[in-house]
Amino acid sequence: MDRTHLHLSRWQWLVQLRRLLAASLPNRCMICHQRVVLPQRGICLTCLDAGLYSSPTCLGCGRAMPQQTAYCGGCMTSQPLKVVAPASYHQGLGETVAAIKYQGQLAGLTPLVQALVRRIRLLAEAEVISLPQALLPVPLHPHRLRERGFNQAFVIAHELGRALELPVLPDALERLSDTPPQAGLTGKQRRRNLAGAFRLSDEFDFQRVALIDDVVTTGTTAKEIAKLFEVRYIQVQVWCLARAEAPHLMDQ
Repeated sequence: MDRTHLHLSRWQWLVQLRRLLAASLPNRCMICHQRVVLPQRGICLTCLDAGLYSSPTCLGCGRAMPQQTAYCGGCMTSQPLKVVAPASYHQGLGETVAAIKYQGQLAGLTPLVQALVRRIRLLAEAEVISLPQALLPVPLHPHRLRERGFNQAFVIAHELGRALELPVLPDALERLSDTPPQAGLTGKQRRRNLAGAFRLSDEFDFQRVALIDDVVTTGTTAKEIAKLFEVRYIQVQVWCLARAEAPHLMDQ
């Protein structure tokens, strides 16, 4: 079975599981545990709104800004990789995002993806970002994929692709090494851990792409993958469900 069929078969299994769970379990918010009014599922509107960004946010560092542009003054010179997220990992939704990845609790996936879609459309309408031609989920090594049973980035990309009518290319990127988890590593250790860990298909011929992941913390993984596109002059941005920006930025 090739990698595409592996992704799809597991995603189809997850869809069926979600349908069974939706039919058998009470529809309660994953955060406050209050009943959620249909058709909303997984997260109630109160908890979702409380966790979403309430002001324009720099796509470079996550700093709040008075007006939505791509970068704040501090990022304007360096113009780092653009990260589009609807929420901060630290503002109430982090546990829900983590539960998707580590526990397979997919109830919160759809409302978070919908919030990301709204954020993407607003930024595109304001010409802060350009919509990509294709979506590429950050890949897992086959060993990690077998252990976890699914790639959360692929699941997110699948829903985004359907909502925005964009193709999802799960095989364009390959993870060559089964690197240790990034959590707990210093910046230097993270970079060394991921050096040469990914490969981009030689036949890739798109000019604008979006990398899809569940959360961006230091951005080391995204930056390492972005290098593969930048040497081919391919425009790349990152879309994720939440961003774990530096804590001091939340106080400004």
